[in-house]
Parts: sequence; structure tokens; C-alpha cells
Amino acid sequence: MPESVPVLCPACRRPHRFTAPSYPCACGTPVSPPLDLDGVPGTVDHRAWQEEWITLRCGRCGLRGEWPRPELGCPCGTVLRIPVAGPAASVPAGRPARPAFRPEPIRTARDAVTAAVLYLRRLGHEDIRRADQRPPSGIGLAGRGVLAQVDPSARPASARDVECLWLTAMTESSVCLYFSLTGYAEDARARADALGVPLFLLDLTGAPQPVNGPADTLHADRS
Repeated sequence: MPESVPVLCPACRRPHRFTAPSYPCACGTPVSPPLDLDGVPGTVDHRAWQEEWITLRCGRCGLRGEWPRPELGCPCGTVLRIPVAGPAASVPAGRPARPAFRPEPIRTARDAVTAAVLYLRRLGHEDIRRADQRPPSGIGLAGRGVLAQVDPSARPASARDVECLWLTAMTESSVCLYFSLTGYAEDARARADALGVPLFLLDLTGAPQPVNGPADTLHADRS
């Protein structure tokens, strides 16, 4: 069972209970960061790449993996960094490593959503949930500063689909990504290029493939 610790927000004094997240090792074993039960959470006032990641060793196979440092978002707007104890280590500065992306085969619409969620987490968005606003087609996903649409339908996504996603993201001050199982019409690709919307094709292995310039750039920057 993952560790759980009481956390008090220093800004609003609201109590929380934080449970350590689990990450899948390549061998299939869940790996959780060891929490410092006596540590005092710090606030995240600015982001620095070398402070975002920790190295965890799998207790079963011994493989090391790099995962996001545990954080807790308080409703007052404060982001708390949860202290980690023991064998967890920070990712060395100047080495912008990310956890390896391990796709899962797509057989159903739910699998397509899972593949998109895994990829978004690979990009650093750990708080992905079902979007409050339902898109005209497909399934909407949302996280802090990001909005995504997963289209498992049998038709190629249209320019209107891309525009609706972009407009919704603009109103929420978020970046957006589009994932499709079937692909995109030519006008959809042209519109996405003009708006800067990354388009990804979900193949049956579950690995999102970039299909336009913005997606190529995002994929290369985060690989």
C-alpha cells in the first residue's frame, strides 16, 4: 500500500491527507516514493527542471526510474511539494530525463483514452481528468494548463473539431492536443497548423504518433 501522510497548507492552514502516487516499473511492479513522515512540505513558487524529478528504485527488480516529485494542490491555489525520504534521489541538474513511455495496446475507446492519458503524463501533466465541458465529438481530458480531445470514432477529425478544441482551450488559458484513432482530414491538418494545435494519431500499439509540425516539435522537445 502507498504511504499516506497528513499535510497542512502553510498558506490557508487547511489540513489534507496525501497518499503517495504509484508508478509502473518496466517489470510491472508499482513503485511509490518513500515519504518523509517528519518532513515539512514546501511551496512551489517557481519551477526548475532539476527539482521536478526524483529517481526511484523498484523493490522487485532493482531498476531505477525517474518520476515526477510528489506534489499536492490546495484549493486555495498553493502547490505543496511533499518531502521524500530514503532512497529516492533528485534527477541531477543538466540531465533532463523523463520516465520512459510504455504504451498499452488499443482495443476499445477506453484504451484510446488510456493511451492519451499516459502520453499526457509523459509530458508532465499528472493531474489529468475527464474534462468538465464535453467536446462536440470524442472525449475531453483536462489537467492544469492543458486540454486534450481523444477521438475514437471511425471518421477522420475535421477542421471544425480542431477549431472547437482550440477555442475551448483559449477560453481556459490552456494548451491543447488532439488524439485521433482514424486520422485527420486535410483541412483539419491545415487548420491545426495555422492554430498551432498538435495532432497525434493513436496506432493500435497505443503509441501516439505526431502528424503535424506542432506535434513534431512537442514530441521532440519532450522525448
